[in-house]
Amino acid sequence: MSDSLVIIPTYNERENIENIIRTVFALPQQFDILIIEDGSPDGTAAIVKGLQKEYPTQLNIIERKGKLGLGTAYIRGFQWAIERKYDYIFEMDADFSHNPNDLLKLYDACANKGGDVAIGSRYITGVNVVNWPIGRVLMSYFASKYVRYVTGMKIADTTAGFKCYRRHVLETIDLDKIKFKGYAFQIEMKFTAYKYGFKLIEVPIIFINRELGTSKMSGGIFGEAVFGVLQMKLNSFFKKYGKR
Repeated sequence: MSDSLVIIPTYNERENIENIIRTVFALPQQFDILIIEDGSPDGTAAIVKGLQKEYPTQLNIIERKGKLGLGTAYIRGFQWAIERKYDYIFEMDADFSHNPNDLLKLYDACANKGGDVAIGSRYITGVNVVNWPIGRVLMSYFASKYVRYVTGMKIADTTAGFKCYRRHVLETIDLDKIKFKGYAFQIEMKFTAYKYGFKLIEVPIIFINRELGTSKMSGGIFGEAVFGVLQMKLNSFFKKYGKR
């Protein structure tokens, strides 16, 4: 068993899932993988189960009935990882928008550079996004700026979904009280870690829009992130953040 677990939520990712799994397992450092599969009708789960015969100890799958939200998928994965005492727990998309090679950089930021949370950042060194329409780039970039202003976090990419957590961070946060289920979940997790005083480090990455399959992103998702963050900030004034 590795000390590191990569959690990958999936819904209709049959075109990407085998390649992403094989690419992670081909890295020079060992990572285990947990797929959180939300009842894809395209046979994603069957592909993963077939690969488990080849990777019986490294590849794991949890199947859920229907689309239950990105946040709940990751929380289920976090709980699974904590139970099995993984030291480093990663979030990553299945569609190669997150380069698996960057897992090594995120790991290094937490294992060797003092980070409690390492964030794969699209905006720490400019705007490093490939193949997104300009409108979507601007929406994402200014949403991150807005969240930074409201929350006070000194993070360029507040909505990033490519991350590494030390296990202690996830053990400290009350995961059952995380409110957001969609992409605003990414903001809430960073903000909660920040309020507890954990060290957040941004690692520059290049985000490449998926080539295969269908994006799950929408304007409504960004709306949740923008309008929900005000309520999250207000609630934080009435919440006690205990010792790390």
